[in-house]
Amino acid sequence: MNKTLIALIAGFSLTALAQTPAAAPGAAAAAPASTCEAQATEKKLAGAAKTSFMKKCERDAAAASPDAAQQACEKTAAEKKLAGAARNSFVTKCVKDAGAAK
Repeated sequence: MNKTLIALIAGFSLTALAQTPAAAPGAAAAAPASTCEAQATEKKLAGAAKTSFMKKCERDAAAASPDAAQQACEKTAAEKKLAGAARNSFVTKCVKDAGAAK
């Protein structure tokens, strides 16, 4: 009976861990941009608070994966409507900064 009780408690613990909110500290480190957007919406952020949260979330996600850094920087460059040398310069600096943020 004790083994059954321990297994039951362990099962509940694992279930509780699996259901922790995505906004938990450290969870954003692996979050892609779409997840960052979902988290911002879940937290009902808007304006400057949302912008700040999105930048940090994407930076943390980029630090977790170099390819994600490149993609996040490319997305930001597209949002800023950058082209040519300005785009290349921005993306290069952005990826470098994301690497330094580790």
